[in-house]
Order: sequence, then C-alpha cells, then structure tokens
Amino acid sequence: MSFGARARIVIVGAGFGGLAMGSALRRAGIDDFVIVEKGQDVGGVWRENTYPGCSCDVPSHLYSLSARPYRNARTRHPSQAEILDYLRDFTAAEGLRPHLRLGTALTGAHYDDSSGTWTLTVTGGGEYLAETVVFAVGQLHRPFRPDIPGLDSFGGAAFHSARWDHSVPLAGRKVAVIGTGSSGAQLLPHVAAVADQVTVYQRTPHWVLPKPRAEFGPVLRRALAVPGMHSVYRKALYYGADLTLTPLLRGGWSAGLAERIARTHLRREVPDPALRAALTPGHPIGAKRILFDSTIYRALQRDNVELVTDPLRRITADGIETGGGRHRPHDVLVFATGFRASEFLTPITVRGRGGALLGERWRTAPDAYLGLAVPQFPNLFLIAGPNSFISTGSNPEIKERQIAFILKCLRWQEESGLRAIEINPVAASRYRQWLQGRLDRTVLGADVPSWYKNADGAVTNPWPASARQFARMTATHPAESFHAVQLSRCTCAG
Repeated sequence: MSFGARARIVIVGAGFGGLAMGSALRRAGIDDFVIVEKGQDVGGVWRENTYPGCSCDVPSHLYSLSARPYRNARTRHPSQAEILDYLRDFTAAEGLRPHLRLGTALTGAHYDDSSGTWTLTVTGGGEYLAETVVFAVGQLHRPFRPDIPGLDSFGGAAFHSARWDHSVPLAGRKVAVIGTGSSGAQLLPHVAAVADQVTVYQRTPHWVLPKPRAEFGPVLRRALAVPGMHSVYRKALYYGADLTLTPLLRGGWSAGLAERIARTHLRREVPDPALRAALTPGHPIGAKRILFDSTIYRALQRDNVELVTDPLRRITADGIETGGGRHRPHDVLVFATGFRASEFLTPITVRGRGGALLGERWRTAPDAYLGLAVPQFPNLFLIAGPNSFISTGSNPEIKERQIAFILKCLRWQEESGLRAIEINPVAASRYRQWLQGRLDRTVLGADVPSWYKNADGAVTNPWPASARQFARMTATHPAESFHAVQLSRCTCAG
C-alpha cells in the first residue's frame, strides 16, 4: 500500500456501482482513478452472500450493465455464482483490474477547504489524495443481527446468512432460521433438505408472488436467437416492470392485481388454513419488499419444518425461548435478518466543507439529492445513496443513471475551470420536499417493520416513483442544481 497516493478520482466499492463507474470513466477517456475495495475480490453483495440458494429475483437481462448487457439465451434468473462471474468478466473486459485496490477498506474522508481536495484514509494507515470521491458501497452490505438476550450464551454455531459458515455441517442437525425475507426464503428449501429439523421464526409475513422458472423455455430460447432480440427483451422488461409495478407503490391499479395473484398463489400452495393465516400479510402490498419465490411455501410444509410466529424472548445455551415460555432446542442458528440498510456509509467518517460531518447530518434521516449529492460535501458523489433503491425495477439501471449525471458534473466542472462544485442547498431542499411529497403518497411508510425505514420510521432507502421519472430527473444539466465552491484562500487558485 502506498502512502499519500494521488488520483483524480477515487471510487469506493467494487460492486455493480463501482465497476460501472470505472467503466464509464474509461469510456469517457478518464484513466486517472482507482477503485478501493475492502474485500479480496470484486462483486459486493454477490461476493459476500454465498448461502445455499442465493440468486437474484430480477431477470438477468435487466440485472446487468448496459456496457456489457447480459445475453444468455438459457438463464432467466441468475444464481449468485453466475452474477459474480458476470462481474469478474465485466471487470476484465472493461480493463478495470489495474485500477483495483483490493483489501483496502476506507476508514475516513476529509475535505480540505483550502485546496479543494479529499484526503482518504484506509486501513493500515495509508492515504489517498483525490479531487473527487465517488462512494459506491451499496445499501445491503452491513448485516443486521437483532439484539436478542442470551445470544452470547448459545453453545452452537450462529451466523448471518450474508456471512455463511460453510464449515458448519447441517446434516442431521436442528437448525433455526430466523427471518423469512428474501434470503430466508431462498435458503430454507436447501437447509430443510439436509437438516434433521428446521424451525423458522417469522416476525412479519411477506407478500409472495410466484417466480418464473430460472431457465427459459424452448420458445423464448428460439426467439432470443434472433439478432437484436436480447435488446428488445431487455427494453420490454424495463418498460413492463416500470408501467405495472410502479403504480403498486401508491396503491394503484396493479396493487389489487398483484395482491390477488399473491393470495391465489398462497391458497394453491398452502391448503392448511392455519398455516395460510400465519403466512397472510396484514400490510399493503409493496410496503415491504415483495418476494418473488416459488419454493418457500412448499418448504414450510415439509414434515421436518415448523413455522413459529411467537416473538423471540431469549436465546439459551441450547436453543430459543419464545413468548409463552416455549423452548425449542437448536444446534445451529441462521440469522436471515437482513441488513442495516439505512446506515449507508457507516462506519466511514466523512468530513466535508467547514468540518461538516455527514454522520451528524444523517443522524435522523439520511438524504441526498437524487441519492447522489449532499450540500457541504463538494466533489463527493454517491451511487445508490438515500432513496435511490428501486423496488420495482433494475437497480443497475438506476446506478447507471446516477453515473451518467456524475459524468456530466465532471465534464461541466472541467469545462468551466471549477476546482470544486456541490449541490445547491436550495435545489437540495426543493428536491427533498418533492421526495417527501411522493413518499407520503405511497404505501412505503405503512406501519410495518421494513429495511426501507430507519429506527425513527423515516423512509430512507426506496425511490418512490418510476424508473422513467428518475431518468428524466437525472437528464438535467448540473448547472441547474450545482454551484461552484470557493476555496478558503486565494493561493490555491489555479
């Protein structure tokens, strides 16, 4: 690791966002950048999540980057391993390997008011000096483990789904799966197939829509063999999802249709009325992340699987005690309990202009203009920042819209000879008012636990409008919302 290394741009994170940012820079003729990544490989969440059954619920053709779109004519929904291979191939094909600094975790970022540059500190005491910083750390990489009394006393293996311990054998064991969200739904069938007994602890049921087969049928395979059809299929998925799923967020026409499909799916899959009642949500569809899954209901009806909806009281040395005093013995605890999504850049200390601390600004409700810029933090951009996660479409698409806007900022800054730019506080305030107004008209704020919200109940993660709306808002010129930042002493000019 070099100390005091200089780069025009430092990108933090080598997942979809960071790699796409690097690719866009190279294609724009900018090679003076590095991508710092705390892990030993690219991939982000797709490197970290290796639990059995891990896959994507967004179709492969949509869940890929436009620079190198996915064009497999066989697989509709990729597995974790396939997505990771795609990102590795993307890295090599786009010439990003020389720019990577793996095993390099960022601990702090400090803006110098006099020089208009950022000093980035990394593990081991090293530093990078950069003109511009782009945070592409994502939202789903800080595992959340509920603070259940007695956890430290448990005598068996206990791990989060995002930190799967492959050294722990599950065959013949009594396994507890805590959580029934996306990860829990995907791993349950695989765990139940080998474990002696699986107890699933559910806090809140999810709306579940049936997921199509992972592979295309013969008709679509033949269609995708026609030149240009991969592009047509990708566009059809984009517009189809945007037009049908976005109204769901505000209880529009598709909400009733989606709920009927989900209820029909549940009724057909689960004949037992008691179990069906326990799996029926009481919140509006869309208020929590909808599960696209066709296996969890069958897994829950296996003879060796039990669903428990009583609240967890405490963990003991050999099991879990729930409300009412019932104790169930377990050998292994698996926490499929999601992520601390609303904490964003935690634990990195980011200090901006005038010493402003981003953590303090975001203490009650993180916010950023279009999820990518914050007042008092010049030349700093975010990819997948607050309220830019789209639950009704493709997040790689949203990231690419943000990246295109960041590139416009960089070009405008260079053409105008500006040392530092930042989002205008007035523009940021107007955007926040618009965003809150849109959020208030959706079901996202419903009274139900969700990683979409922080501990105070503020909706911090999802985008409340259509992907097309996001595209329109990021298509504007930066001069409409950004302004130049004066350095604190004139000797830094030029």
